[in-house]
Amino acid sequence: MNKITVIGAGNVGATCANVLAHKDLAREVVLLDIKEGLAEGKALDIWQTSSINHFNTRVVGSTNDYAKTKGSGIIVITSGLPRKPGMSRDDLIKTNAGIVKEVTEKAIKYSPDAIVIVVSNPLDVMTYAAFLAAKTDPHKVFGMAGILDTGRYKAFLANALNTSPDDIQAMLLGGHGDTMVPLPRYTTVSGIPVTELLGSDEIEKIVDRTRKGGGELVALMGTSAWYAPGAAVAQMVEAIVDDQKRIFPVCAHVNGEFGLKDLFIGVPVKLGKKGVEEIIEIKLNQEERNLLTASADSVKNVMNVLDDLKLF
Repeated sequence: MNKITVIGAGNVGATCANVLAHKDLAREVVLLDIKEGLAEGKALDIWQTSSINHFNTRVVGSTNDYAKTKGSGIIVITSGLPRKPGMSRDDLIKTNAGIVKEVTEKAIKYSPDAIVIVVSNPLDVMTYAAFLAAKTDPHKVFGMAGILDTGRYKAFLANALNTSPDDIQAMLLGGHGDTMVPLPRYTTVSGIPVTELLGSDEIEKIVDRTRKGGGELVALMGTSAWYAPGAAVAQMVEAIVDDQKRIFPVCAHVNGEFGLKDLFIGVPVKLGKKGVEEIIEIKLNQEERNLLTASADSVKNVMNVLDDLKLF
């Protein structure tokens, strides 16, 4: 690929750009931010590791000059503010939706055929905002959450089992946050169902820790995570650039799948050069379906908040 743009040079965006450069997925990675000099400095720092870490991708930074992003095949959006004390959910949605709307419109102007991956929070509704702003096919606009959440889930399972996380396969559904739906029934270790290896109480504790995984890190560091989110979105980019047809949980547009209509929510998809090439509708038991319905209702309520703001 000729060019990949990462908008937002904070911890997540800079980590993503760094991982992408290491993977040599494009001739150029453009890191863009609104803060003067931040993207240029981080891009220069990453580029100066090229001979040390053996990659050729040029990493360049820009302060709000979207012309430098022209011709990008993929645009990653990490822009947005963290929720501050006293800030309501609606205030956070209004603030970050305005940011996501602006950056998406500016980036799409210069790269109308690009695939857009959203990382900004609240994730599901910000993906919806980017879709409304991009005015493109829904299979080309989607959000990163499920790979991060399954990454946390697998890490916790690997600790509990004292095994390699590479041997663990897992899937989850639903919104990004407390209503996500991890699926132990679809979790295996080298093909062995995890339910054969761990008791139900221990699995439930790991599921609960996964749901609260972001909050655990904020409590420890006073800020949200960046290494795992940055690596997770880079894995999505790699699947698209190399047309890998990977099966990942992705925040995608559903319109009938799982009985859900016109919603952006985490579902299993096949990810390739066209973006979301297929939504894979796995069979759910009644308990799993009830949890997904509750998660979908929560996401829809937040989407309604955005609609009521009439930003689009």
